[in-house]
Amino acid sequence: MATATLSNPLKEMMKAGKVALGMNVRLARSGDIARIAKSTGHDFIFIDGQHSIFTLETIAHIAQAALGCGVTPIVRVRSVDDQDVQVLLDNGVMGIVFPDVNTAGEARRAVARAKFPPIGRRSAAGGYPMFDFRPVAVSETVPALNDATLVVCMIETPEGVKNIEEIAKVDGVDVIHIGANDLLASMGKPGAFGDPEAAKVIDCVITVTAASGKIPGMGGDRDIPRQKEYIRKGARFITTNSEIAFIMAEGTRVTAELRRALGE
Repeated sequence: MATATLSNPLKEMMKAGKVALGMNVRLARSGDIARIAKSTGHDFIFIDGQHSIFTLETIAHIAQAALGCGVTPIVRVRSVDDQDVQVLLDNGVMGIVFPDVNTAGEARRAVARAKFPPIGRRSAAGGYPMFDFRPVAVSETVPALNDATLVVCMIETPEGVKNIEEIAKVDGVDVIHIGANDLLASMGKPGAFGDPEAAKVIDCVITVTAASGKIPGMGGDRDIPRQKEYIRKGARFITTNSEIAFIMAEGTRVTAELRRALGE
């Protein structure tokens, strides 16, 4: 029987204080997107199962392609109670992003879904793609997967901000990720990126998260100067943009340049 050797490069680089960059995936439906993410300098792919229509099989194929090319596949599920967490983690996904976490109790439910006992309630299986489907003793796979699986809790409401200190204390949570779009909307300031009041809230979440020994993350705000500022303040888990946005931006740039040349 094979020996379990497993690491999560994304988790390791952030533990070392490095900044990890991720591409949001909403449109792609094949493993090609993992290689494109790798070629464009991304460390992970953030497959969006909350706002996009993916089948579990499609996510698994993308995740396994990502594992093969050195990009860490993580998935945003629908809630801390999403029952698909188990099957996603059994089939190549290395981390789960739980949206709209507002209390420490919800954070504990997230951890329970993603981790095996004694930490959580995940069910043990076998033939994991992370071990190239080799037979590995459950006594080895359980601790190895518990250690390698990334748990990300998103803060997206004033309630979550109010409870950030307690949420950040929950054992098993690795990253506290700010969802800027929903946070601004819930503050009554939809789309007001750079708003001074919102900036103070974001700074508070980053500071408390780092002080609690967790990794601060930032997403939703696609302005590069502000992204740089979030990194300077301590964010280490950054979603750059979606593949949709990258395609739209480059496609628009090329056609606009050609139409200018044509005098249209």
